[in-house]
Amino acid sequence: MTPAARVQAAIELLDSVIAAAQGKGAPADRLIADYFRQRRYAGSKDRRAVRELVYRAIRVCGPVPSGGRAAMIALGAEDQAILQLFDGSPHGPAPLASGEVAAEPGLAPRWLVEALAGSGIAGGEAAALLDRAPLDLRINTLKAGRESIDLPDHGEPLAAPNALRFPAGTSVDQWPAYREGLVEIQDHGSQLACVAVDAQPGETVIDLCAGAGGKTLALAAAMQNRGTLIASDTDRARLANLAPRAERAGAGMIETLLLNPGREMEALERFVGAADAVLVDAPCSGTGTWRRNPEARWRLDQAQLARFAETQDRLLDLAARLVRPGGRIVYVTCSLLDIEGAERIAHFLAEHPEWRAEPPDLPLGRTRGSGVRLTPFHDQTDGFFIARAALPC
Repeated sequence: MTPAARVQAAIELLDSVIAAAQGKGAPADRLIADYFRQRRYAGSKDRRAVRELVYRAIRVCGPVPSGGRAAMIALGAEDQAILQLFDGSPHGPAPLASGEVAAEPGLAPRWLVEALAGSGIAGGEAAALLDRAPLDLRINTLKAGRESIDLPDHGEPLAAPNALRFPAGTSVDQWPAYREGLVEIQDHGSQLACVAVDAQPGETVIDLCAGAGGKTLALAAAMQNRGTLIASDTDRARLANLAPRAERAGAGMIETLLLNPGREMEALERFVGAADAVLVDAPCSGTGTWRRNPEARWRLDQAQLARFAETQDRLLDLAARLVRPGGRIVYVTCSLLDIEGAERIAHFLAEHPEWRAEPPDLPLGRTRGSGVRLTPFHDQTDGFFIARAALPC
């Protein structure tokens, strides 16, 4: 592919990403993979170059662009060499028309920028949300240790007890240690959220919104494969991904439980008042993950944000029914908005006066309300809000 053809391919992909964001369709990485699956002629260098153009353009645009061409012109305002490729050459973009307008640059749609600022995320804190994230690994202590594991690159030891950091793009999935389950890809902030659970061998722990089970696997390692560990979710497809991951990791203690949305207690009835800990890794806006999924900021609207808050309240109420006296809830969202973090745990504590706040003692993060907030700017992690609440005996 010529440089101009790469720009045109990026424009076409951006059109798809924008349409998917507006229609709550497939994420950008899947659209890019599908695009090149149908274009086998594109070599690996072409695929990397086009992908880089797409993500650079996404990061530049604040509000949702009118189209891929406007997004690429916005990127060209920062990199004039790109605009020179709008030359009308074969397979390249048509020349720029008189008065053609670039997409609006910025962090996000205006209402969302204001919401973040109201939650203390502005200036450098806000700008860091669109940096490129590193690659973090968790050493699986069911099979290895940080001091003894043999990796092609030693990585940078982090604050979480089994965390290592590598440059973005490191081909970890090609390492024997990854294929054999000695390491798992997991952001440092996500690992610290699991540290906050303080899961112990022999306990009964419920990962209420387990998804594909990244945090569940970390909890199994902390529990040394001893006790009861329930991975529950309403998403059958995501939950199905956990079994092969658990087998590879040697995490044989995990029991998966598919929940019926709105009727979760039917499946969880046997655990009422029995859990030592419930992890509520609640569905949220994902504002803390923009470094990895920058187009996510185009998918969110105010009505959806309000629905997330309602779901988070309901899940906390459900978790409270499962915990025994002396037990704990750990509430986690990968969001930097107070409406999904500090405000939700404050609402829970107001509605459940028998519970008390027990802020987690973590090596990173800053206090936010009754919890701790991790940010890309201060902590070099994805953005997280983490809170603990305890039910006295």
